[in-house]
Formats: sequence, structure tokens, C-alpha cells
Amino acid sequence: MNNRYRETLITRCTSAAFATLAFAVFKPLEIKTLGASVYLHLFVIWILGVATCYVTEGILRYVLRIPSSLEKGVGYIIRRNLAFQLINTPLVALYICVYLHFVLLGHTDYDPLTFSGYIRTLIMLAFCSFAIGLYWRFKFRARFLELELEEVRSMNDSLVKTQEEARKAEEKSSLKEEIILSGSTSEAVRIKISDLLYIEAVGNYIKVYQMGQDCALIRSTLSQAEEVFKDYPMITRCHRAFLVNLIQVERIEVKPGGMTLKIKQVNDFIPVSRSHVTGIKSSLKNFDDRIVTSRICSPQDIS
Repeated sequence: MNNRYRETLITRCTSAAFATLAFAVFKPLEIKTLGASVYLHLFVIWILGVATCYVTEGILRYVLRIPSSLEKGVGYIIRRNLAFQLINTPLVALYICVYLHFVLLGHTDYDPLTFSGYIRTLIMLAFCSFAIGLYWRFKFRARFLELELEEVRSMNDSLVKTQEEARKAEEKSSLKEEIILSGSTSEAVRIKISDLLYIEAVGNYIKVYQMGQDCALIRSTLSQAEEVFKDYPMITRCHRAFLVNLIQVERIEVKPGGMTLKIKQVNDFIPVSRSHVTGIKSSLKNFDDRIVTSRICSPQDIS
């Protein structure tokens, strides 16, 4: 058994033990007239909790096709852990209720397999899952930070490589160097792709930032702007309120508030939401393929 699987086993055994201890202390099951044998039943409940963790792991891996992976980044790990808890907690509650119904019915003040009994058990387990999640996140905080820093270093390496590839793609460009971005009213702004830095959504308007110019304000949505730039893969969404030209990104940084993009020529830091990290990584990673398949524009077009 390698260190990773051993650590996973210890984590799940500890988590199940914490939940079992919570049942024993707060007595939500109201088990009575069992004497010392109650500890045996609590041990069985602990076994059920550990076993259910592996059932949930199988569901994620083979049914939902969400394998465990440290290489896919911190955002993927967090989303997978959330999915694990959303599946595992109801399953554990169900298994415990079934066990209590068929083994301990008559020794509790209620039938745990009823709807109210299940909800009662589920609420207790949800509280335990929340507390356990906070504990493990604090315990592995340094490891998550190290993973996040490694992810950013890899993305910065890809960013430099991609920008170099974009410069080499100049002769393959067939896209326009300038486009007109129109609003829902009569206003419009002429955008030179080589000068575009980023676009910011502000209410019902968007602000267009270009190198050496004041920002232009037009009435439009970021989704409409994104559609206009769909043929320019390096102009991509990094946040629900920002569209950024990756060729104009100097570096990717990790700050206390999350990941940010430092824009060249200016001292602006654009936030990156976790849900868009994968899209940015994909834009950087697949740039070589897009040069061949998507008629990528030149550095004059997208730098």
C-alpha cells in the first residue's frame, strides 16, 4: 500500500470515527436498554461509514467518471471533494437507518427508516461532514497551497511557451487585425486585437481596455463580447466579469484572494475564478493544435 492510499484510508477511518463519536455523544439515535453492547453497534456504524466511503469512491470513479487526481489542479480537487460529500453523506445516513431499523428496532424511541428518522440522521451527518471538511482543509492547507503554487508555475511556463508560439504563427493568420464591437444601442468601439488588454462587465455595460487608450464604455454583455472573439482563442473568459487577452498577460500569480492575471504595460490584476481556471489551462495547453485547426491569428492579431 503506497503512502497516498494509506493516507486516504487513515483519513476516511478518522472521519468515520469522528461521526460515530458525535452519534455517541449527542445521542441523536436515542439507543437505549443496550448497556455495554451499544459500543459494538457503534463499531458497526463506524465500519459502515468507512465502507460507504469506498462505495462513494466507486460511484465517482466508475459511474460519474470523476477519478481522483492531483494533476488536475486544486479547483478540480475541491469540486471532487464536494461531490464526494454530497453523495457520501446521504448514503451513510441511509445505511445507518437501515441497520438501526433491522437490528435495533425496539431499542430506539423512533423508527429510523421513516422519512423523519432519515432526515434526523442526515442532518446530524451533514453537520459532521461540514466539521470534518473544515478540519481536513485546515490540516492539509500547506499541501493545498503547495499544489496551487505548482499549478501556477506550470501555467506560467505554458503562458510563455504559448506567447512564443503565437509569434511564430504570424504568417498563418487570416483573421482581422481590427474588429468593431457594437453595443445594444448606437455606440460602438473599434478594437485593435494587438492592443486589447481585457474587457470588464459593469452592470448592463462593458468596459473595453486597450493599450494606450482610455477605456471605452458600451452597452452590451460579456457573453456577447465573448461571441465576437470566438475565433481568437487567446481572448478567453477568466471570470464572470472579465474577458482577457492571454497574450497580454505578463504572469499568473496567487494572492490571498485567489489566482490573478498581471496585465502587461499596466498595473492591473485581473481575478481568475476557480470555475474558469480549467478553461485558461486548456487555452494554453491546446494552442499548438489550434494553430493547425482553427487558423490562429498572428501576434499582430492577438498580441
